[in-house]
Amino acid sequence: MDAQKILQYDQPHQFEPLMPRQEQLEPLLELASDLTRAATALGTQTGPNVHGDLRALLRSMNSYYTNRIEGEHTRPADIERALQQDFSANADVARKQRLAVAHIETEKHCEEQLGAVSAEAVQSLYSEEALKWLHERLFAGLRPEDLTLSDGSQMVPGQVRERQVAVGRHEAPAFGAVPRFIERWGQVYGRTRRGEATVVAAMASHHRLAWIHPFLDGNGRVARLHTHLVLHAAGLTHGLWSPLRGFARTETKYKALLQAADEHRRGDLDGRGNLTEAGLIEWTTYALEMCIDQADFMASMLNVEGMQGRIEAALTYEESVMKAGVRREALKPLHYLFATQTELARADFKTMTGLGDRVATDLLSSLLKQGYLNTDSAYGKVRFAIPRRALQFYFPDLWPEAQKDAEPEAAHAEMAPALFGRTRSKT
Repeated sequence: MDAQKILQYDQPHQFEPLMPRQEQLEPLLELASDLTRAATALGTQTGPNVHGDLRALLRSMNSYYTNRIEGEHTRPADIERALQQDFSANADVARKQRLAVAHIETEKHCEEQLGAVSAEAVQSLYSEEALKWLHERLFAGLRPEDLTLSDGSQMVPGQVRERQVAVGRHEAPAFGAVPRFIERWGQVYGRTRRGEATVVAAMASHHRLAWIHPFLDGNGRVARLHTHLVLHAAGLTHGLWSPLRGFARTETKYKALLQAADEHRRGDLDGRGNLTEAGLIEWTTYALEMCIDQADFMASMLNVEGMQGRIEAALTYEESVMKAGVRREALKPLHYLFATQTELARADFKTMTGLGDRVATDLLSSLLKQGYLNTDSAYGKVRFAIPRRALQFYFPDLWPEAQKDAEPEAAHAEMAPALFGRTRSKT
C-alpha cells in the first residue's frame, strides 16, 4: 500500500454526493412517505403500550440478524441462555453469545437514553461522539480475547481507528481525516429538514458511514444499529420492527448494493460528486423498500383479528400434541390480553375461560409454566407472553431460525400451516 493510495481519500468532498440531487430525490421521498404512513398505521394499531415480551423477543432477533451478516451469529437458543448468564463451554460459541447480549443490551440502553421521539434526538445521533458512544457500548463489555483482530492487534471500544484499512476493493479514508469525514457526514444528515427527507437521509447515511469505516472493526454493526436508532428516534419503529431483519434476510443484495455505492462516478450523467450518485440512489431505494416491507409485515402479524386465529392454532397444537395442560378455553382471555395490552387479575382470567374454578386454576398454572402468560409475583396479575414454542403460530415467518430452535425441536411444526392461513412478507 503506497503513500499515494493511503492519501487517496483525505478530503470530505471526496465522498460526495451525500444526498441525491433534487431532481433525483422525488421517488425516494415518495417511498419515505409510504414508510411513514405504514409505520404510523402500525403505531396506531398497537397503541402506546407495546408488548414488553415482544420487544424483548425483537431485540434478540435484531441481535441475531446483525451478527449473522458478520458471520458471527449463534443459535437463538444460545442467545436465550446467555441472557440468563448461561454461557457455553465452547469458547467460540461463548464469544458469539457475548456479542449477542452486547447488542441486545446496547439497543435497549440507547433507546432509553434517546428518550422521547424528537428531531433533537435524531440530530444527536449524527456526531462523532454518538458513534463512539455506540461503538463503546457494543464492545466495552467484551473480553480482551473477543476484541483481538485477525492481525493480532486489539480493537479499543469507542476509539476511532488510527491506521489505514481497506475493505474489499474499498480503500477507506486516511485515518487522520476520519474526524473531518464524520463531521461532514453529521452536518449533512443531521441537519436534513424534518419529514420524508429525514428518512431518506437515514438510509443514505448508512452507506456513507460504512464507507468512512471509522473504527478498526465493528463498523457494520454500528452502522446498522445507528440506522435502527435514527428510525426509532424519528418515531417510526415503535419498538416493533427494524431494518436489521430485512437486511439480513436479503444479505446478498444488501452487501452488493453497499459495495456498488462505493464506486466512483460512472460518467458525466452520474451526478456531480466523486462517488456514484446512481449507486447511492439504488442503495437508498432498496433500504426504503426493505423498511416498508418490514413495517407492513409486522402490521399483518399484530392484526388483532388475525391474532385470534393464531392463538387458537397454538392452543389447539398444545392441547392435541403437547398435552401440557393447556386448553382451548384460554383463547378468550389470551386474545383479550393481546388486544388490550393490559393485565388481568387471576380471578378475572379464570372467569373468562368459562371453566370451573379448579380446572381454570390448573389451566392458569399451565399457561404460566409453559410461558403463555407472564406475571411479576406468585399471586400478581397476568399478561400476554410469547413462548418460543408458540412462535411458529403467533408470528409465522418472523424469526424462522428461532422457531426451528425452539423446544421441543419443532417436530410437529409441519402442522402449523394447516391450522391457520399464513401471512408472509416478501423477505
